[in-house]
Amino acid sequence: MSQTFLVGGAVRDSLLDRPVHERDWVVVGGTPQAMLDAGYRPVGKDFPVFLHPDTQEEYALARTERKSGRGYHGFAFHAAPDVTLEDDLLRRDFTVNAIARTDDGALVDPYGGVDDLDARLLRHVSPAFVEDPLRVLRAARFMAELAPWDFRVADETLDVMRAITASGELETLAAERLWRETRRGLMSPAPQRYFETLRDCGALAVLFPEIDALFGVPQPPKHHPEVDCGVHLMMVLAQSARLEHELEVRFAALCHDLGKGITPAHVLPSHRGHEAAGVPLVEQLCGRLKVPNSCRDLAVVVTREHLHAHRALELRPDTVQRLFSRMDAYRRPERVRQFVQACEADSRGRTGFEDRDYPQADYLIRLHEAALAVDTRSIAEAGFSGPAFGKELARRRGEAIAAAKAASA
Repeated sequence: MSQTFLVGGAVRDSLLDRPVHERDWVVVGGTPQAMLDAGYRPVGKDFPVFLHPDTQEEYALARTERKSGRGYHGFAFHAAPDVTLEDDLLRRDFTVNAIARTDDGALVDPYGGVDDLDARLLRHVSPAFVEDPLRVLRAARFMAELAPWDFRVADETLDVMRAITASGELETLAAERLWRETRRGLMSPAPQRYFETLRDCGALAVLFPEIDALFGVPQPPKHHPEVDCGVHLMMVLAQSARLEHELEVRFAALCHDLGKGITPAHVLPSHRGHEAAGVPLVEQLCGRLKVPNSCRDLAVVVTREHLHAHRALELRPDTVQRLFSRMDAYRRPERVRQFVQACEADSRGRTGFEDRDYPQADYLIRLHEAALAVDTRSIAEAGFSGPAFGKELARRRGEAIAAAKAASA
């Protein structure tokens, strides 16, 4: 007779008093036919996974796995009634994810996951951890998600992560898998921990060389008391999360200073021209990770234009008008809000500036609203067309921006 257990993140999160968003179940002693007879719908391609007919939650038959090739897909799975719960839990990544709960609420914890939860320790379950390069990313992502509980990676697990990095297996990861973990890391309470953990095991240089190159690069202490460009970037990410920014904004914050990583050594700590220099690096990173267009496009804008945001209060109206035009902010009005949010995170991501106001944000939004309010119909009715229409529209938008600027003085 089969038994069903709640497993994985749902058990972990409930023990941490963390909200449980989805539940996964493992069925011990079951067969595919028995699941079908009970009305479950099969969805697994590589191994038997079924959707509950009512809740649509995933129920997987207990299984074991062994390495059969390189990369994330290089595994052979065995699912049969003789696979025990302990066998199934042994194949999981971390002890805190290898805890099961019975129908009556009792915990099954053969690998010390509860003790590791209490110790706030992320520790691998078995030596088989080394066989799956994706687990390096999962460790980094869990460190970002569980940061409010002050977790750390066990020393022996960090050693295994370094071994995976040295093996070259990380290079077999599909871009889609890398982006999925990165997206979740970025949207965590502490996205900087994702990248810091990857750096701790050497994986940042392999997967995100454009970001890794920033660490150890100095910048003027007058504007950046933290000096190190990599440290600054981690502070910017922390601020973006603190301000509860959406994915596109957090990704733009991540990318905004990539150009500083290729500043010639003889001109340091100055980084003149790093904005334009960073754009090809952003495009390179986005292409490699297959980043969504919405993230890529905003990241390019923020990388190229962020210094204009910081100097917004000093800019002439026609300069602001051209800035909005380059940002495509007239067709995409939401872009100004996203742009100034990323720039605010950049401004606050400096030692001593964490709680400082950023008046440029509201200021640019007001000027943009004034420019958007220009009536295009009246320009057409006045007989303007073709290039002359565009020139007159730009002139009137500049006038509207000037009036709004004067009103803000």
